[in-house]
Amino acid sequence: MPAGQRSDPCPDPRPGPRPDPRPDSAGPAPSLQGHDLPRDPDVAVTELYDAHWHRLVRLAWLLLRDQLAAEDVVQDAFVATHRSWASIRDGGRVVGYLHAAVVNGCRSVQRHQVVVDRQNARDAAAADTPARGSHDSAESEALRSAERAAVARALHALPTRQREVLVLRYYADLSEAQIAAALEISRGAVKTHAHRGLTSLRRTIDPLELS
Repeated sequence: MPAGQRSDPCPDPRPGPRPDPRPDSAGPAPSLQGHDLPRDPDVAVTELYDAHWHRLVRLAWLLLRDQLAAEDVVQDAFVATHRSWASIRDGGRVVGYLHAAVVNGCRSVQRHQVVVDRQNARDAAAADTPARGSHDSAESEALRSAERAAVARALHALPTRQREVLVLRYYADLSEAQIAAALEISRGAVKTHAHRGLTSLRRTIDPLELS
């Protein structure tokens, strides 16, 4: 399967008349279901990779705000899909499996980052901590610029579950039923998180930035 590919940084999700976290370029994902794909995992995952790589990376970026981590999460999701291709294909929820794998992968990264941040804070407080420096890449600068958008700031201030629901609904264009399956929650919970998240966005974003 393809490996080592890096996508362009996520475009700036610019604010519009409503606090809609969906980038303008987002559209319905190509429809590829299990029984429509070859039985050979190499061929099937290659087709899925070509059809869904960029959308899944941008979805992961909206949850993590880290381009390289987003790409790693999506790469891992495709590796898992390849490894369990026979059962995933027979189950008929190929794209749903990929969405769930990406969301779960993002959660793992976030849990790990909490541990790393705590360790870095302890290191920084130590008297003998060596100086650390780095040079920002063009990608990092582009991502940092995107993070300054009003919608992106408000979106990432939401509780994790609300953010996941809104990203899957308004960026990935998933239905309530698909979101419920991906997050393993009820459709009622999807509606509740979506309503609370949108309410928070409308309350948080400066009305001047939405004009």
